[in-house]
Amino acid sequence: MSLRNRTRLLTEELRTAVRLLLEGAPVMVLPVVTALLLAMPVVLPGFHVSLLARTLLFAVFAAAFNLLYGYTGLLSFGHAMFVAAAGYSAAKVFNVVGPMLPFGGVTPLVTLLLAIVVGVAVAGIFAVLIGYLAVQLEEIYFALITLSFSMAIYTLANQDIPGQVLAAVGFGDGGFTNGSDGLAFFIGKVNLFGFEFRLVDLTNPVAFYVLTVFVFVFAVYGLWRVVNSPFGMVCKAIRENPERAKAVGVDVTYHRWMTFVISGLFSGLAGAMLVISGGGVDPQKHVYWTASAEPVVMSVIGGPLSFVGPIVGAFTYEYVRWGISRVPLLEEYWQFSFGMLILVVVLFFENGVAGGLEAGYARLRAWLPVAAKRYRADGWRGVLAFVGETVAGWLAAARETIQAYAARVRDGVRGYLVRVRELVGG
Repeated sequence: MSLRNRTRLLTEELRTAVRLLLEGAPVMVLPVVTALLLAMPVVLPGFHVSLLARTLLFAVFAAAFNLLYGYTGLLSFGHAMFVAAAGYSAAKVFNVVGPMLPFGGVTPLVTLLLAIVVGVAVAGIFAVLIGYLAVQLEEIYFALITLSFSMAIYTLANQDIPGQVLAAVGFGDGGFTNGSDGLAFFIGKVNLFGFEFRLVDLTNPVAFYVLTVFVFVFAVYGLWRVVNSPFGMVCKAIRENPERAKAVGVDVTYHRWMTFVISGLFSGLAGAMLVISGGGVDPQKHVYWTASAEPVVMSVIGGPLSFVGPIVGAFTYEYVRWGISRVPLLEEYWQFSFGMLILVVVLFFENGVAGGLEAGYARLRAWLPVAAKRYRADGWRGVLAFVGETVAGWLAAARETIQAYAARVRDGVRGYLVRVRELVGG
C-alpha cells in the first residue's frame, strides 16, 4: 500500500473516531477512553490525579442531570438533594455499620461498596417520591419545586432537625446529621492478600482513582444505553413536543417520572463517590443550592443537546476553574470569570463546547480541501491569504453576533423602561 493510501486510510479512521465520539458511541470509544484514563496516574502527579477523579465524578453528575434536562426538557434546580441523600447514607454506613462488619482486612473495601449501594438506593427512594410529585408540574414550576425540595433537605440537614426529633422521642442524642458541621468518617487501610493500601489517600490517590474510572465507565455506558433505547427516543419526542407525544398515546407523566428516577440514581452514585473522596458530607458544600447549580452550568457549557456535552462541560468547568485558581486576580473574581465564559459559550456556540467542537470539525473538513487547492495554485502565499480571509470572516461573524445581542439587550431595556413609564403614569 502506498504512503498516500495509508495516509488516506488513517485520516478516514481518525474521522470515524472523532465522529463516533461527538455523536456519543461509548460502545466503540469507551474501551479506548478507559485505557487512557487508567494510564493517567503514570504520567500525572498526585494532585492532578485527584483533580481528574473529581472531574470524572462531576461528569457523571452532569450527564445524569442532563438525562432529565437535555433529553426530557425538564430543568431541575435541586439535584443536590440526591447527593445529600446518597452522601449522608454513605456516611452513616461508614460510621455505624462499618465497625460491625467482620471481614478483617477487606472490611474498609466492603464498607465502601456497601456505602455506595446504600447511598444509591436511598437517592433512588428520594427520586421516586419527590419525582412523582414534581413531574405533575411543568417548566418553571417544576424547576421551583425541585429547588424547594432541595432547600428543605438542606434545612433539615443543616439544623439537624431529624436528630432533634429523634432525641425528643428518646432515640439518640440529637446528632443524626451533625448540623452545619456535617458528618465525617474515616476509611481504614485495606489488606488484600498481604498488600496494604488506603482507598482514599491524598498523597497517593491511585486506588480511589481506579475505582472512579470504573464508576465513570459504568455510569456513562448505562446512561448511553438509556438515551439510545426506545425509552430514550420517546423522551426526546417529549422534549420536542409533549402535546404531540401525548396525542399519539405516550404517557408523558410516566416517562418524565422514570427519567427523574434514573437521573436521581446516577446522581446519587456520583454524590456517594464525591462524599467518599472528601471523607465526609458537608451541607454547605454538598446540599446547598449552589451544589445544584454546578451540573446546570456544566451542561450549559458543554452542550445539553449532545450526550458528551455535559462530560465536556464538566472537564471545561473543572479545569478552567483550576486555571483561574492559578492567577490570583482571576481567582479573586472567579464568579465574574465564569460568567464571561458562559456568555462566550452562549453567544458563539450553538450547543455548547461540544457543539462548537463538532461545528469546528465540520468546518475544518470543508476548509482543508480549499486550502490544498490554494496551495497547488499559489503555494504557501495562497494558503496564508486564505487563512487571513478565514480569520476576517470569523471576526466579522463575531462582530455581527455581538451587535445583534447588544441590539436585543437595548430593545429589552427600552421596552422595560416604556412599561415602567406606563405603570407610573397610569
